[in-house]
Amino acid sequence: MDSTLGITRFVSGRRSKWVVLVVWLLLTITVAGPLAGRLTGAEDNDYTQWLPGNAEATKVLELQKKFQPGDNVPVVVVYERASGITAADRAKAAADVQAFAKDEGVLNRIVGPMPSADGKALQTVVPIQMGSDGTTKIVKRVDGVRDTAGPGANGLAVHITGQGGYLADTTDAFSGLNSTQLLFTVLAVVIILLFAYRSPVLWILPFLCAMLALTSSQAFIYLLAEHAGLTVNAQDTGFLLVLVFGAGTDYALLLLSRYREELARHEDRHEAMAIALRRAAPAIIASAATVSVGLLCLQFAQMNNTKGLGPVLAIGIAVGLVVTLTLMPALLVIFGRWIFWPVKPRVDASEATSARLWARIGTRIAARPRMVWIGTALILGVLALGNLQLHNTGLESQDAFTNDQPSVTGQEALARHYQAGQQGLPVVVIGNAAAAQELRQTLSSSDGIASVNTPVTKDGLVYMEGTLKAQPDSDAALTTVSRLRTALHAVDGADARVGGQTALTKDTNSAYDHDTKLLIPLVLAAVLLILVVLLRALVAPLVLIATVVLSYAAAIGVSAVLFHSVFGFAGTDTSFPMLVFVFLVSLGVDYNIFLMTRVREEAREHGTRQATLTGLTATGGVITSAGLVLAATFAVLTTVPVVSFVEMGTAVALGILLDTFVVRSVLVTSLTMDMGRRIWLPSALAKREDAPVRDAEASLEPAPRT
Repeated sequence: MDSTLGITRFVSGRRSKWVVLVVWLLLTITVAGPLAGRLTGAEDNDYTQWLPGNAEATKVLELQKKFQPGDNVPVVVVYERASGITAADRAKAAADVQAFAKDEGVLNRIVGPMPSADGKALQTVVPIQMGSDGTTKIVKRVDGVRDTAGPGANGLAVHITGQGGYLADTTDAFSGLNSTQLLFTVLAVVIILLFAYRSPVLWILPFLCAMLALTSSQAFIYLLAEHAGLTVNAQDTGFLLVLVFGAGTDYALLLLSRYREELARHEDRHEAMAIALRRAAPAIIASAATVSVGLLCLQFAQMNNTKGLGPVLAIGIAVGLVVTLTLMPALLVIFGRWIFWPVKPRVDASEATSARLWARIGTRIAARPRMVWIGTALILGVLALGNLQLHNTGLESQDAFTNDQPSVTGQEALARHYQAGQQGLPVVVIGNAAAAQELRQTLSSSDGIASVNTPVTKDGLVYMEGTLKAQPDSDAALTTVSRLRTALHAVDGADARVGGQTALTKDTNSAYDHDTKLLIPLVLAAVLLILVVLLRALVAPLVLIATVVLSYAAAIGVSAVLFHSVFGFAGTDTSFPMLVFVFLVSLGVDYNIFLMTRVREEAREHGTRQATLTGLTATGGVITSAGLVLAATFAVLTTVPVVSFVEMGTAVALGILLDTFVVRSVLVTSLTMDMGRRIWLPSALAKREDAPVRDAEASLEPAPRT
């Protein structure tokens, strides 16, 4: 063998494979394992981590700390009796106020109980401090308020709602996601590998490598969070599990497939692995680089949670890559051919049935490639028309869950008895104390404001709250905030800022709109550059990018129809198009990379059209398996009873399946066959004459030993 094998010889060597295994075991036991367990303690779940960093409403949150403890949210307790509130009900609500003050995390600024105009409800606003732990304590503290208030008796209904109630219900909805994700992923890997390789034990190695990659990445992220200022929160660690398991298993399957292919050519499994690793590594590295660069583009986002997500996930991908290229090869050669039991690969054995299936598919595409790609593109274009049903205007609180939640029930009770704005979510105005009177007058006279509280001054600043007439997260309330900002910013010398939950919603929507317009072209440009370097061509990368974008549009279109006409969702979260795009383009290009790097490898000897047929035959089974694993991993997000996560999981899973079964296997294959050597322009490979395409199944005869 030539000297370029380098590291591949080391990780698969007869003796050095044991060195690789021992090093990883020592790192895991002594370093990665203990440090990974500390990651939760290093999370920064401060409420501001889910907000746009430089937005006006976020700055108001910081200024509010001068007037009240920071990171507090209102929990609204609603007492409701259909026949009318009684004296006993009022006495209970008053007694509860005294009891709430003793609950953990409750601030001494409880408001109420406030009677409704119709005499059928009472409302108490209980501010809860989340502190630096953010949402991690919200469930416990809201449950404390719930336990204190009790269930009600003798016909009195007690509801817990408000911003704190919604946050608690949302946090509770995610409980158990990690364990569910692990179980779902294991089942997916086991079932797919059983189907693909008919081995009851083979799945263990990709699973163990994915677990070790997750543990190692968590440890590395912990070190960066503690000592290098990396910000990580609970959302980041949840997505980390999804991506490391999904992508890591994909990389393992690609290496496994190439190794099995080489075992049919080489008696020595160490030699087979060295060759397999050398030939598979460029595609795996390029795939990991594509995903990582796409994710790192998120650092340019205005939203804090989006900005922090990129580096955390990129670290997970990088660690997964290292594990796949070192530990996975060592384990495979340590266990030998029997790991494929009961169908162990033999030298000079014919290719598997799945390869013959893809060979037949490729042969049929080769007969009329132009007709195939035009027809496929038209079908995807029709599916993309579903985007017309996409309502990307954000979700109001009552539409955020897929099932009944206590906070939603409480919100409905509030709406029955109180004006929309009297729900513990006022507009907050902070400005210079010298302009207090003019600011209060401007605020109180503005359309959409029902009342204004008594201003509070401190350290040269004035703080005041205005009660909205409209539902706090409604379009009317958002319009009121825009109108207020225009009026209050115009007050000379006031330096006024408008915040509060409605203003945060408005600024969040604006930030996501900005991030979508910035990040989509940025990710496309980054991925295109990587493809140009990898394939050493310009036409092929442009074609691949176009197919992935078309796939994304089709996936969003199908998803939009499902959300609107089947699931009955009110709309999508404003982050939906951008995050789905980043995941689908980064991950969707993976499968094109797996295919086209193999096509380019074969094209040097057999011409592009024959190479395309060979590439499809060789990679069809593994890419299908990898796509099913990754889609299943993201599909577990649909088990979370939160609309935004159901939408995310559905769209990404659909997009991955489209990439796997339609875009890569049909559209890209037929386009490459139709274009032939021109796909490699302007590289020298474009000058190589194409040989006539021969029957694909003929290429599945046993290859000679080398």
